[in-house]
Amino acid sequence: MARMRAVDAAVLVLEREGITCGFGVPGAAINPFYSAMHRRGTIRHVLARHVEGASHMAEGYTRAAPGNIGLCIGTSGPAGTDMITGLYSAIADSIPILCITGQAPRAKLHKEDFQAVDIAAIAAPVTKWATTVMEPYQVPMAIQKAFHVMRSGRPGPVLIDLPLDVQLAEIEFDIGTYAPLPVYKPAATRAQVERAMAMLATAERPLIVAGGGVINADASELLTEFAEVTGIPVIPTLMGWGSIPDDHPLMAGMCGLQTSHRYGNATMLAADFVLGIGNRWANRHTGSVETYTAGRRFIHVDIEPTQIGRVFAPDFGIVSDAGAALALFVEVAREMAAAGTLPDRSAWAAECLHRKRTMQRRTHFDQVPLKPQRVFQEINAAFGRDTCFVTTIGNSQIMAAQLLRVYQPRNWINCGQAGPLGWTLPAALGVRAALPEKEIVAISGDYDFQFLIEELAVGAQHKLPYLHVVVNNSYLGLIRQAQRGLQMDFEVSLAFDNVNAAGDAEPGYGVDHVAVAEGLGCKAIRVKSPNEFAEAFDRARALMDEHQVPVVIEFILERVTNISMGTEINAVNEFEEVLDVPAMAAE
Repeated sequence: MARMRAVDAAVLVLEREGITCGFGVPGAAINPFYSAMHRRGTIRHVLARHVEGASHMAEGYTRAAPGNIGLCIGTSGPAGTDMITGLYSAIADSIPILCITGQAPRAKLHKEDFQAVDIAAIAAPVTKWATTVMEPYQVPMAIQKAFHVMRSGRPGPVLIDLPLDVQLAEIEFDIGTYAPLPVYKPAATRAQVERAMAMLATAERPLIVAGGGVINADASELLTEFAEVTGIPVIPTLMGWGSIPDDHPLMAGMCGLQTSHRYGNATMLAADFVLGIGNRWANRHTGSVETYTAGRRFIHVDIEPTQIGRVFAPDFGIVSDAGAALALFVEVAREMAAAGTLPDRSAWAAECLHRKRTMQRRTHFDQVPLKPQRVFQEINAAFGRDTCFVTTIGNSQIMAAQLLRVYQPRNWINCGQAGPLGWTLPAALGVRAALPEKEIVAISGDYDFQFLIEELAVGAQHKLPYLHVVVNNSYLGLIRQAQRGLQMDFEVSLAFDNVNAAGDAEPGYGVDHVAVAEGLGCKAIRVKSPNEFAEAFDRARALMDEHQVPVVIEFILERVTNISMGTEINAVNEFEEVLDVPAMAAE
């Protein structure tokens, strides 16, 4: 046993739980915790410019690699409230991050002290657990519990609030005997999987819907193996994209109202049975339940018991971690294959593959200002199979999901349910901090980029290079498109004549993103013509290598492009022409 401050014990526990990097902003009420990190020198700290940015950096860090847990740190009052959006984004997508906040001394908590707010109560709806630690000895125990809670069952975020006097108090603590608590994850039984396989055997046109739970469980190889053994095509959700390579013959495309493929929707509509694993039947994937479920039976496998039946009642539900379930599914499927009792799915798989090869969207446009579809065509051509894409909400995200290619798990880093603007930039910095050697391409519309644009300075200061593609139409494009249904185009234009515009800045497009990025210590390139794409990407890579800072490539788009979407999976409006030609020709 050793006598130490509670915050010194806290940092020792963080080390034992695997934390090597944190993102945050110091302040008076959290300075003791920072002093403990400073004394130890074992946890790298990335200084954010906004505490919301720090929370999204922590998200990116967690999402980047299996086992990661992002740490974000802030002082009392507004630092905690600034983190709420990050906590909401994390819990919505089952992402574990740990937020640690400072707090006024215990005696001042109910006296309207400066920056004293009940952040645990505010954070409770968007965390798995939120607590203000009132006893110094409980500080290391609370952090131990936090990791147990974050990792057990459906993963998610935790907030720990530390009053100033609790941080400074001395306790007796023995780190030498410390051990992380065992993690609980429910697992399917053999009987459940055998029942599910018997039900699947009755289907003529089955599909597997693979959700983000497959990624979280690091079970993508098991998913692909199960698909290959059974011959059943896979529809990944937006959060499950990359769980099976895009060019795998059994990858049947994404289904949905917006972030979907034509062939994915058509295949879902043709199916008669769906096995969902680690997914939550999100409304952007399903559209109306009536259309999505009509003529189909369902099995749902999910780690959270209350998720099964939440959106609609499946024909059979299994509570299980996706990895544990898939391991059993593979085992039973292999036994059935050896016994000759697996149905032949080759004709159905061939039908799905034919749709994939023919039902394409057009991407090759040569016009100026640029069509966004051409930008994504050029990204596919310029970047390899191991590229990691980072993006959030908006037409930029929707078109990225429709047109990019993803070949590996965690190469599509996206906040699926919450969709906060501004998320992309700090999340990309978190991914870079976690993966120093990875090629990272972030994708933003101009409004998403402007929301937390100050975080570019973080990338410059801490040498976190990545490529940030900004597709600039000077519009809130998705909202403008949604307003069409109300016969208006109101307060969604970002265009103005910038009196400071100089050089090759596009007249009337408002903010000079190149000038802002360079003013924040980064490098930036503006592209206006299709003839400039290849040179711009090569130059961007060279600038990143030379300066080790984020590099922004801004593409000047036509002001108005209506992106493929609809209100039902059987009623997606394509707006632009489509190509019923072989996929390779379309690309």
